[in-house]
Amino acid sequence: MAAFSSRVMLGPLVAAIDQGTSSTRFLVFNAKTAELLSHHQVEINQSFPKEGWVEEDPKEILQSVYECMERTCEKLTQLNVDISNIKAIGVTNQRETTLVWDKETGEALYNAIVWLDLRTQSTVERLINKTPGRNKNHLKHKTGLPISTYFSAVKLRWLMDNVDEVAEAVLTRRAMFGTVDSWLIWCLTGGKSGGVHCTDVTNASRTMLFNIHTLDWDPELCKYFDIPMEILPKVRSSSEIYGLMKICSSLKSGCLSGIPISGCLGDQSAALVGQMCFQEGQAKNTYGTGCFLLRNTGAKPVMSEHGLLTTVAYKLGRDKPACYALEGSVAIAGAVVRWLKDNLGIIQTSTELEKLAASVGTSYGCYFVPAFSGLYAPYWEPSARGIICGLTQFTNKSHLAFAALEAVCFQTREILDAMNQDSGIPLTQLQVDGGMTSNRLLMQLQADILCIPVVKPSMPETTALGAAMAAGAAEGVSVWSLHPEDLSEVTSEKFEPQINPEGHK
Repeated sequence: MAAFSSRVMLGPLVAAIDQGTSSTRFLVFNAKTAELLSHHQVEINQSFPKEGWVEEDPKEILQSVYECMERTCEKLTQLNVDISNIKAIGVTNQRETTLVWDKETGEALYNAIVWLDLRTQSTVERLINKTPGRNKNHLKHKTGLPISTYFSAVKLRWLMDNVDEVAEAVLTRRAMFGTVDSWLIWCLTGGKSGGVHCTDVTNASRTMLFNIHTLDWDPELCKYFDIPMEILPKVRSSSEIYGLMKICSSLKSGCLSGIPISGCLGDQSAALVGQMCFQEGQAKNTYGTGCFLLRNTGAKPVMSEHGLLTTVAYKLGRDKPACYALEGSVAIAGAVVRWLKDNLGIIQTSTELEKLAASVGTSYGCYFVPAFSGLYAPYWEPSARGIICGLTQFTNKSHLAFAALEAVCFQTREILDAMNQDSGIPLTQLQVDGGMTSNRLLMQLQADILCIPVVKPSMPETTALGAAMAAGAAEGVSVWSLHPEDLSEVTSEKFEPQINPEGHK
């Protein structure tokens, strides 16, 4: 009886699928307290078939989602939590990563081309060269974005030009294009048997095919990239019921069948929502594979004069207004840790990096610019490459580890400076989240280099929380209130800048 009463006490739950660049998670939250009840995480393999190419297997991405759902449901059962209390599921995802699949077989026609991938560099140069005045911001007035390898349209163009199966499927009208959110929602709502082909405004705003003012696909942009509009998903808000889960009933996660998928946000937008940055001027920085600083600019898109992107932050309901953000995007943050581990072998686990760096407490004049995928904000220079300089006979792997952490902080400093110049109102503190924020040395360094406090919530899964909030607040679900007075108090830790005698200026 006691077990039964504790099951009843929880009230409604909301789940989130968080499909990131390096891993997939499934997390379950209490809709009333925002408390994380259980989760499971699976790493995703990346392949690098040629220099600068980065791919992931769409099947593996989907499989990882099923595995995370299954394992989390097992954990919830062990915790005596009634899975039928899950009232909605939100999806959040690595943005820009591009997939094309066959709607009749349900199979992907090529690997997913990851946002970091550089194979489209020559396509991008060709496009920029044919613009008046060779201007990479030629489409910015509609898209908020520079013409860059980063966004989906050029990746889709590459697939249509270089993969016969894709070109053929487009001709025979069997092709479907989508970013990771669209692939997952289509598969999870039935796939070739009635799957829903949709995306949300935040993910659509990263394709270069979407007009951020009209909030829809733009015929002129599609013509510019020569992409047929019928292969594009339908654009929806970030918080509404898109469709219902369909899962094999023999699985433990089979009891998720019939639950609405009702939230969808690109990962950086989801983190903004999860950090409760609903007021104009509020900002957050996420340290994941890359590093992304977003500042809420309210109901109007603000164009940057300093190399930042203008993006859709969220649209929390069909009839709700869209909210916009300025974004500073850095391609390589956590990815530098993976590189030190997998390519150089100087650490075995990510946590070792902090110990190694702390053992020296300085980089001794060694600087690391991890421009593995060119430089993103504020430069947008795809031909840049990584560099390590200032080496002496004294330099060892600990100094390199420290320089890698400093690199993440310096890149953030650069986009924060651009953000402050654009808005004219300097941020007085920085809200942070993402995997790397568990590195306390990094957080302290970041505060020292920015000269403002860095505030980290004690529940680090902000991205998933944002997707759960959007799903739980959707019309027809309504188990999560987003009214300011109902949002739960967030406990956090603050890193104050310490005056550093070495002087990071």
